[in-house]
Amino acid sequence: MKKFVSWNVNGIRACIKKDFYDSVSKLNADILCLQETKVQEGQVEVDLPEYYQYWNYAEKKGYSGTAVFTKEKPLDVAYGLDIPEHDTEGRVITLEFKDYYFITVYVPNSQDGLRRLDYRMKWEDDFRAYVCSLDKNKPVIFCGDLNVAHKEIDLKNPSTNHQNPGFTDEEREKMSEMLSAGFTDTFRFFYPDKAEAYSWWSYRFQSRERNTGWRIDYFITSDSLRPKLKDAGIRSDIFGSDHCPVELDIDI
Repeated sequence: MKKFVSWNVNGIRACIKKDFYDSVSKLNADILCLQETKVQEGQVEVDLPEYYQYWNYAEKKGYSGTAVFTKEKPLDVAYGLDIPEHDTEGRVITLEFKDYYFITVYVPNSQDGLRRLDYRMKWEDDFRAYVCSLDKNKPVIFCGDLNVAHKEIDLKNPSTNHQNPGFTDEEREKMSEMLSAGFTDTFRFFYPDKAEAYSWWSYRFQSRERNTGWRIDYFITSDSLRPKLKDAGIRSDIFGSDHCPVELDIDI
């Protein structure tokens, strides 16, 4: 049995000052993935000697970025999608293990006014094609901040957020397309009707205290792995970011 954890830390340097190491100890992950690290190479040293570390940095300072910490050394590591227009923001890391691929991803936000929605649609198609190409070789597990609440149950106020970034018809449809391509939203696999289960809350309006949130952080797996899935969780007891960690227990 392995435990995998994904966490958008909204700045790793700030998160380290907020009990990051205690949280990592509590989570006790075999693989820990971080998104929105917001650092360049050499700007931070994360002291987790039991893990191999892999980082993908954005070219723009203080922006985006991903990291993976794994207790088992992978066979291979790849960064990005090998598509130049997508690979300057440090959004994807792929680890290859003997029996599966493991990906962490930080999906681009469509931004205020949906000014980046067209780019987001291209990203979605290219990322789906990438994941499907890997799935032809061996099963895929991918996780991260996917910047979409798929269904109305996945956010507190769907009616007032319709067509806002993260809840547009277009973004939700791309998530549906991904799942229809042979993939499973592991949290909904176990908890199809669980409401008020969120992974992100605005820093404004006491949103976390009031649980006015969105579920935009996911573990998605190839459908072929369904028999190996044991549980999926949202660790709202862990603080330090505007997101909380999400996790997957899997017999792999």
